[in-house]
Amino acid sequence: MTEPENRPTNFLRTIIDADIAAGKHGGKVVTRFPPEPNGYLHIGHAKSICLNFGLARDYRGRCHLRFDDTNPVKEDVEYIDSIKEDIRWLGFNWGEHLYHAADYFGQLYDWAEKLIAAGKAYVCDLNADEIRHTRGTFTEPGRDSPFRGRSVEQNLDLFRRMRAGEFDDGAKTLRAKIDMASPNVNMRDPVMYRIRKTSHHRSGDAWCIYPSYDWAHGQSDAIEGITHSICTLEFEDHRPLYEWFLEQLALPHRPTQYEFARLGLNYTVMSKRMLIELVKDGHVRGWDDPRMLTIAGLRRRGVTPEAIRAFCDKVGVARANSTVDMGMLEACVRDVLDPKVRRVMVVHDPLRVVIENVAESAVEETLAPFFPDDPPRMGARNVPFSCIIYIEREDFMEEPPKKFFRLAPGREVRLRWSYVMKCVGVVKDEKTGAIVELRATIDPETRGANPKDGRKIGGAIHWVSAAHAVPVEVRLYDRLFTVPNPAGAKDGTDFKAYLNPASLVTLSGALGESSLKAAVAGERYQFERKGFYFVDPIDAKPGAPVFNRIVSLRDSWAKAAQDAQQPTSGGRRERRGSSNAPR
Repeated sequence: MTEPENRPTNFLRTIIDADIAAGKHGGKVVTRFPPEPNGYLHIGHAKSICLNFGLARDYRGRCHLRFDDTNPVKEDVEYIDSIKEDIRWLGFNWGEHLYHAADYFGQLYDWAEKLIAAGKAYVCDLNADEIRHTRGTFTEPGRDSPFRGRSVEQNLDLFRRMRAGEFDDGAKTLRAKIDMASPNVNMRDPVMYRIRKTSHHRSGDAWCIYPSYDWAHGQSDAIEGITHSICTLEFEDHRPLYEWFLEQLALPHRPTQYEFARLGLNYTVMSKRMLIELVKDGHVRGWDDPRMLTIAGLRRRGVTPEAIRAFCDKVGVARANSTVDMGMLEACVRDVLDPKVRRVMVVHDPLRVVIENVAESAVEETLAPFFPDDPPRMGARNVPFSCIIYIEREDFMEEPPKKFFRLAPGREVRLRWSYVMKCVGVVKDEKTGAIVELRATIDPETRGANPKDGRKIGGAIHWVSAAHAVPVEVRLYDRLFTVPNPAGAKDGTDFKAYLNPASLVTLSGALGESSLKAAVAGERYQFERKGFYFVDPIDAKPGAPVFNRIVSLRDSWAKAAQDAQQPTSGGRRERRGSSNAPR
């Protein structure tokens, strides 16, 4: 990645500019991205990645990747590998600066003994529920643990025996001795160590006690020389504790924590607990399901890293939490893809058309550019035309409303890159009455040109030649939830109750133009009048492409909301582009 010419302005850059001007930290900028390896990264993490790595890049500093692997019960090497892959895919690299909190377990333990020796930490026998009940509330102070008065010698002995594995899980904790009456609940003797007799992916069975996030985080920053420890806003109330630990240890390097607003996006959830629930309960097809707003899911859907970085830049960095409309992300995806992908024709719901004035053996080919706005840019392909073609079923109406400009009995339309075609007959199933075929004629004088008699043609539609069509599978991915805030129901409704049953519609009978025989996994296309699509990198096979819809050509959800507010006369409104809007 190259450095952007115009750096965005935000409060963090103002702080860093002032620090550099004052010579703080010797003018260095060292940031870090510290994920917990207990799940896959999502779009919210992408904002933090872009921010931390972007600041380090722009200020000629460095950004560390540090795994906050302090809870072996929930962590897995699979998550570590996926996090590395996601960051690289987004366009960032930590170089030699890959770290693990687990690498500091020995130092953190020694510092914990130092706090015990100074009378600022103690071993507590209360269990988790008892600690919670004695911590107090936002309006009432907490109550001292009955074990708070243990001597330094007792605490050191018990802590070392915890380390040696003498006690069961949950039997004891090490707590900082701060202030049980503090207005900040995080300062009411927080837990520093818990007993967990679980093997760690990195340290094996060397430890049976593990540090809390609050104890490990600031000290890890100090060990690595982090200058600007940038966290999301929910850690603002943890900052006094972050600073308290650093003050008690009097470490030579003092990082500073700053908070910014996390990314809130509607029609999704970004709680790891909820995402894990969706995966484990089978509501999605894994962490890389294209309906998930995980980075792995976005990548498999076909979203580009450039689009995600553009989205994060557009969202910006603020101090106050807010929710961003999903349409902004989709617009960034369209903006990035539109000038870069080839246009082709794919019929999603085929309706057979027999052209009566074209010979059965006749085949014509038209050289059509892949990028009509600039034909030389992407080259061209031959589009074959024959006496039987398929069009979209929605492009024909037997009794069309006033503003329907496509095909109807007796009407003409332009076939993209080909002739003007007129419907002269409709064939129906004798039992059901369903339309199974159209009869049509073409105007032989209109190949690639307007009629010479000046008659007006309603519109242009896409199509494929029946004899040359490529069977394709098309997966229409949509928003995973039907409401903007599925996790915030005031009546306590489970978020899964709002899952969108139409979040995935699979079209197994779609037909593509002949050029798609050469489609390979990982390629992106614009299907004319439909949207942007991606050849699935896992399920596609040579000659049998599987296409994931990345995004429709326009925000169909916004249009659906507008239609609901502004009904047309007769209650009918034409739906263009993708038809998978909410119903």
